[in-house]
Amino acid sequence: MQTVHQSRVGKEVKAIRHSLRSLDRSLRRLAPLLTAAAKNGSQDEQARRRPRLSAKARASLVLQGRYMGYMRQLKPKQKAQVRKIRESKGMKMAITKARELAHL
Repeated sequence: MQTVHQSRVGKEVKAIRHSLRSLDRSLRRLAPLLTAAAKNGSQDEQARRRPRLSAKARASLVLQGRYMGYMRQLKPKQKAQVRKIRESKGMKMAITKARELAHL
């Protein structure tokens, strides 16, 4: 009875060794591909850097973000009101009006 168990254990160990060899081969083939992908990825990141923004441009983007954030909360009639104010009085006044309308 012990020999039966020993032969089963031996077969299982042999199967595990085979699986590990197969996994090792796969990882060895995969390693150069991952290295190449990592190198290409870092080059892509460098190519896609965001341009430096001046203080004026950054402030403009902040205002635009606030305007859009408040506009999303408004109903169509309110949006039309705010757009008219933006055309006539400017972005800051439009944001003020949109904020008032959003909090009503």
